[in-house]
Amino acid sequence: MRILIATVTAGGGHLAAAAALEQAWRAMRPCDVVECKDVLDFAPRLYRKMYVKGYVKFVEHAPELYGMVFKKTDNASKVRRATSARRSFAHHTNKKFVTYLKSFKPDVVLCPHFLPLEILGHMRAKAAKAKKAATPSLNVCIVTDFEAHAFWLEPGVDMYCVAAAETGASLVARGANEKDVVATGIPIGAKFAEPVDIVGVRRRYGLRDDLPTVLVLSGGFGMGPVAEILDELDKVDTHFQTVVVCGRNEELRKDLAGQDRKHPTHVLGYCNNMHELMSASSLIVTKPGGLTTSEAMAIGRPLVILNPIPGQETANSDFLLERGAAIKLNRVEDLPFRIKELLSSKKLLQMSAAAAALGRPNAGKDICAAVLAKMQA
Repeated sequence: MRILIATVTAGGGHLAAAAALEQAWRAMRPCDVVECKDVLDFAPRLYRKMYVKGYVKFVEHAPELYGMVFKKTDNASKVRRATSARRSFAHHTNKKFVTYLKSFKPDVVLCPHFLPLEILGHMRAKAAKAKKAATPSLNVCIVTDFEAHAFWLEPGVDMYCVAAAETGASLVARGANEKDVVATGIPIGAKFAEPVDIVGVRRRYGLRDDLPTVLVLSGGFGMGPVAEILDELDKVDTHFQTVVVCGRNEELRKDLAGQDRKHPTHVLGYCNNMHELMSASSLIVTKPGGLTTSEAMAIGRPLVILNPIPGQETANSDFLLERGAAIKLNRVEDLPFRIKELLSSKKLLQMSAAAAALGRPNAGKDICAAVLAKMQA
């Protein structure tokens, strides 16, 4: 079979999900032809720049406005009425990707972002109008958050793979066919299902075995009030150590690395061994992106969620809060009290158990198995 994994650079999570899917499919069916493509790689440079940087700037500088737009557009009936216009716009602004699709001729397209679904939907509608067979034969939507925005509800989707049963129920309630929805979890790297030598990781980073470790994550783009978080952690009067990951924000890494801290602090840049860092940690302070939270749950580590962005992050945090795997703080000033409280109580162990119960470390493999079963049905 010929398999295309089509994603979009709009936050690091979509790319990480695509990589996990590629890894899982190649492991399961090594003889298949598998390609992983970013739709925006085929788009005009200005369009790509606006799409990627516009999203980051919007979320970073106007989160309340972003949340309002997210809520206003999360209307299944309105999105459904605008399907034709959305498909047409996606098709005409991504013509080179359409040309690539026709050339590659995939049997299955796995989409951890909704943009390629709109392009595929346009192609399928044109094929139906011309009374031709649809290509590809299976369009698969992989929702990368615990709440599915209405944009994921593309009529041309043959199968939805979602984070949890609740995510699927929400899609069904808004028009998706129940038999086409499978709760698989969000795809993460296979290494999150593998055992980790925690003692070895601590030794490599110079971490003490007798201190709890607080892992502070800024996301792939190095966003969020990381410096303020470290300032507040300095006010905690119990003993612990901190590991900070600054992502691709090299300026932030250099700035933080040059500062003295009350607690032992290790400042890192971009890391591709997040499974090791999470495993060596006691708890994680982070934004609640779908991929990050799925990785933490797979490792069984609780989250301290700080001021989530209105929209998908709020929905993700609500999901975790309801199940006892996270706590949420609306102000960075609240960190010292809550961190001290967690590190000195049994609640941390209870949260860890709740996180592990939610974990789906084999989600990538489960998605591939579900897609193959759908193909053979």
